[in-house]
Amino acid sequence: MTTLIVWLVVGGILGWLASMVMRTDGQQGIVLNIVVGIVGAAIGGWLLSPLVGAPTINQNVFSPASLLVSLIGAIVLLAIVNLVRRGRPR
Repeated sequence: MTTLIVWLVVGGILGWLASMVMRTDGQQGIVLNIVVGIVGAAIGGWLLSPLVGAPTINQNVFSPASLLVSLIGAIVLLAIVNLVRRGRPR
């Protein structure tokens, strides 16, 4: 139970940081930030983990490398959403 709460909090923070980087913070609420953080971590794990050898927060590892991989995955997710929505990644 504690791991789930930490996972949601860290996912929310990573989603919020990614939305700040991509300038979509005004369009998202806390629930969407959590979803972006967690789904972005999954994308980061799929795309980046094999390249850099770092796990993601979805694997219950909270190291600086895993946080960075998860954050980059969340940024990629927001770029894809912006590309589909607006026709440009921003």
